[in-house]
Amino acid sequence: MKSTKIFSFLSFAVLAGLGSLSFSDQSIQKTPVDKGFAVVELFTSEGCSSCPPADAVVAKIEKEMNGQPVYILAYHVDYWNRLGWKDVFSSADYSKRQNTYANWLNLSSVYTPQIVVNGKTEFVASQEGTLRKAINTGLKQPAQTDLSLDNFKVNNGSATLNYHTEAAPGQVLVLALVKKLATIAVKAGENSGRTLSHVQIVTNIQNIRVNASSGEATLKLPPDFGAKQFELIAFVQDSKTGSINAATKLAL
Repeated sequence: MKSTKIFSFLSFAVLAGLGSLSFSDQSIQKTPVDKGFAVVELFTSEGCSSCPPADAVVAKIEKEMNGQPVYILAYHVDYWNRLGWKDVFSSADYSKRQNTYANWLNLSSVYTPQIVVNGKTEFVASQEGTLRKAINTGLKQPAQTDLSLDNFKVNNGSATLNYHTEAAPGQVLVLALVKKLATIAVKAGENSGRTLSHVQIVTNIQNIRVNASSGEATLKLPPDFGAKQFELIAFVQDSKTGSINAATKLAL
């Protein structure tokens, strides 16, 4: 599929909620400073004929790496919606995030399917060997700071949580609400007639500039939010270089 250039800035998105719930601290996976991790960001689209093989590779890796500090996020970009099929998971926010990576990584354009690992390495997402190598490299490199989340509560359509990190002021805490699994029957565009399976679908992202060692975030959750179907992935990112310095998640 041809690449396309998107000129815009990374914007903030909001996450959305339901009823009254709380989650114990036992759901937290904290990444200690002496341990490695891999944040795998996939940029994909249901309107892209090259994307299903990459989605399958990511699903395979996600299953194999279960329980390890490998955090997979699939962003469905919106710029291929013009081909006749509107990806229900797509958002201009994810296209903007991909364009920000193009700036960080000195790329002349964006494309799908693309993967970025730990904000440092990018490649065509269907390259399974390259992905495995990048993940192994990340797991061997110690985190640059610590990060943990706790006191996650949902009440009357919104959620709150506390975060703790020793990240330098000015770095960004990225919160991504992720739907674990979905299947969509595509009826138009390049994948017309196919039923596509997706994993780790980002439904909303929010960025918080870190100015203190701890703080509280308030989120909104989508109408279909359910604790068993979603998880929250968080990571600390250098706003100047894009490098990711710590990551963790809440299994709700």
